[in-house]
Amino acid sequence: MLLGIDIGTSSVKAMLLDEENGRSYVAAREYDVVIPKKGFAEQDPETWWELLKEVLSELKYKDGNGFEKISSIGFSGQMHGLVMVDKDGRPVRNAILWLDQRSEKQLDEIKEQVSFQEMVSTTHNRPFTGFAFPSLLWVKENEPEVYDRCYKIMHPKDFIRLRLTGRFGSDMSDASSSSGFNVGGRDWAWDIMRRMGIDEDKLPECHEATETAGAVTAEAAKETGLKEGVTVVFGSGDQPAQSIGNGAVKEGIVISNIGTGGQIATYSAKDACDRYLRTHTFCHGIGKAYTIFGASLCSGLSLKWLKNNVVGAESYDVMSKMADEVPAGSEGLIYLPYLTGERTPHMNPKAKGIFFGMSLVHDRRHFARAVMEGVTFGLKDSLEIFNEMGLSVDRIIASGGGAKSSVWLQMQADIFEKEVIVCKVKEQACLGACIMAGIGEGVFADAEEAADKLVEFDDRVYTPSPETARKYRAAYSVFKKIYAANKELFEIEY
Repeated sequence: MLLGIDIGTSSVKAMLLDEENGRSYVAAREYDVVIPKKGFAEQDPETWWELLKEVLSELKYKDGNGFEKISSIGFSGQMHGLVMVDKDGRPVRNAILWLDQRSEKQLDEIKEQVSFQEMVSTTHNRPFTGFAFPSLLWVKENEPEVYDRCYKIMHPKDFIRLRLTGRFGSDMSDASSSSGFNVGGRDWAWDIMRRMGIDEDKLPECHEATETAGAVTAEAAKETGLKEGVTVVFGSGDQPAQSIGNGAVKEGIVISNIGTGGQIATYSAKDACDRYLRTHTFCHGIGKAYTIFGASLCSGLSLKWLKNNVVGAESYDVMSKMADEVPAGSEGLIYLPYLTGERTPHMNPKAKGIFFGMSLVHDRRHFARAVMEGVTFGLKDSLEIFNEMGLSVDRIIASGGGAKSSVWLQMQADIFEKEVIVCKVKEQACLGACIMAGIGEGVFADAEEAADKLVEFDDRVYTPSPETARKYRAAYSVFKKIYAANKELFEIEY
């Protein structure tokens, strides 16, 4: 039996998996993001731990025999965030999360010291607010007493692993998402850290996600009900874990995830990054490989905004049915999904949402479809960059809330001009954590073997319609021109 733990932004989940027959049990507990002031986003790591104990208790209740047979534990976790602990492993402050925006000044400081070319060659990523490195700089400058009390930094799931094993450390995927990591070298960007005045001894050792981190201690066993001595692997960030849980463990398979935000992600055996840094390149959780992805900030959130603030629809199913009543292309209505700025490809926090081409023929059904199309056009931007980078795209695996709508799935097939399939398992990050645990324990030789055994897909395959794809090609061309034509206007404050 394998245990996969996912420390998310809004909940902690765990999956108890029988690797022989694929039977699984899942339990979860929700929690809130703490917003002490505008632009701040935090959580108390102790909350994750306390609620994880409740989750494990529920799993033990659901399958006591299976719980006693757990042989290995793996992790997935929200990425980028900063956890700071003392020598006893206790938090010295709340964790600063990925959606925190307090470190804009520190971004400027990093850009003054680190050239764009050095970012391309070393960190492979632009720094963003909410990433651990600029957050750590903020603490150093604004809370020096907290910085001094900090023994080690880490990421959210690392804190839980520390509580289980008593050992400090992080994994390559999470550390590479900090913006202070040499991604190609799979180690901290020591020269950059020294240049920015960060104490090297505060940075934890980094390991591959499937390496053994330690074992469940007697104290942790007493608190959680887990058996003392169970193997614990390092685990990975949630994005690589979701890819593993979706079976995207070789080149040519791409994940299209439409949740609150959206991501287009792929596996790469070789280190590669976009020379303009319009995408992210992080270390993967398997095989010393890399995960390359584009990020959209307002994907599912765009449809939620339309549903709640404009249309007043009862459910997303209603929105999907409305969209299905309108022909592809929304009769000329095009939506730019930049309600909160945009990452890939524009890296422009000042970008704005736009409805273009409105006429008297349009009603709320057109707006529903236009939003779904606009979000998918935004994700197609990432696929275009993948093509520029020479990354193969053979098949799309859809996930997230967008994968619940057959209308949106067919839309993705037509816009991406690729086959789209959907994974049957819905808790892909937990499954990915279980697979990493299994690889670390020797249950599976590699991720491909595990995926072949555990990852199943719905029977239906969404294939692109040549006629619809031609229509979308034309609309996508206009979509790109709308941004270019309005870019200067986004800079105007009024």
